[in-house]
Amino acid sequence: MLRKKLLAIVCAGALISATAAVLAAPTQTMKSEAGTLEVTPVVTGLEHPWALAFLPDGKSMLVTERPGNLRLVTADGKLSAPLNGVPTVWAKGQGGLLDVALSPDFKQDRMVYLSYAEGGGEGNKAGTAVGRGRLSEDMAALKDFQVILRQEPKLSVGNHFGSRLVFDRDGYLFVTLGENNDRPTAQDLDKLQGKVVRIHPDGTVPKDNPFVGQANVRPEIWSYGQRNPQGAALNPWNGTLWENEHGPRGGDEINIIERGKNYGWPLATHGINYSGLPIPEARGDTVEGTVSPHHVWEKSPGLSGMAFYDADQFKAWQGNVFIGALVSQELIRLEFQGDKVVHEERLLGELKKRIRDVRQGPDGYLYVLTDEEDGALYKVGLK
Repeated sequence: MLRKKLLAIVCAGALISATAAVLAAPTQTMKSEAGTLEVTPVVTGLEHPWALAFLPDGKSMLVTERPGNLRLVTADGKLSAPLNGVPTVWAKGQGGLLDVALSPDFKQDRMVYLSYAEGGGEGNKAGTAVGRGRLSEDMAALKDFQVILRQEPKLSVGNHFGSRLVFDRDGYLFVTLGENNDRPTAQDLDKLQGKVVRIHPDGTVPKDNPFVGQANVRPEIWSYGQRNPQGAALNPWNGTLWENEHGPRGGDEINIIERGKNYGWPLATHGINYSGLPIPEARGDTVEGTVSPHHVWEKSPGLSGMAFYDADQFKAWQGNVFIGALVSQELIRLEFQGDKVVHEERLLGELKKRIRDVRQGPDGYLYVLTDEEDGALYKVGLK
């Protein structure tokens, strides 16, 4: 009897140890040009995570899950229950809860901004919406959530919502909006499909936006001719807004967004339809009156979240840009001379996961989200 009890205790202990080992998810090492990468899971079990934003304490972050959950994640791997007060999202196809960003004055106002797919369109169609709510002191809820921007008309049946949220140095909010897979709308200035918009934090329109006062033009528009921009970030050295977007079959792009400019889609593209046929509206890869891509991939990696690296933690990465790739399932690292891309490296391919978002953490490490049914947050650095 004693022997059986001892055996049971040993087996139970082994099971607990095995479970702990699984939960600990050891650090992986991978090769890179700058040295050995250390890739450490912070938390697993996320359902199609889409974006993250670090809180001012530097030890915790908010993470969105596309089905509609906003969660708090701590640096030591604790995962909260879904926060209350998050809006109902249209979670179909590419739609759902998308980006998250903190107010530039978060320490004073505790405002959290969300972009998401919102239903209610004719024929059960959806569009992108942006809203904000105040994070409760116990960090368990968003209070008094209000919508500040709606993409009207709602035209998506499940594709091309964008969207990223970026505050600039002056406190304006830029929102990247997909064209809802309705190509011509990217050139229609009376619609918000296929645009980058610029608004005040409360959703009102700045008086110096390029199309303010023009008839039949949405005053929120800052630039147009975008397809499906799922990555954007502010250049920390000069304050310019950089955006990346999916091409169709080929032609993923990086663009440096300028006031009032037309970035071409669908008139100008380096891609073709998924069927192999040309884009019907396309006139070539460069078209007069449109801005050519700052950088283009003829074969689409499936670009998503984007981050500039300006930390001191890893000198070899300083001045680089990192972009998540969904199709090629890698993290892309770009080197520059000035603003020109001069070298590209593909990282994290060993994970074989769709890289949805990448952010530079307060500690100088990269934090990467994988867009899977059992998605994860990874901490990435050099050994």
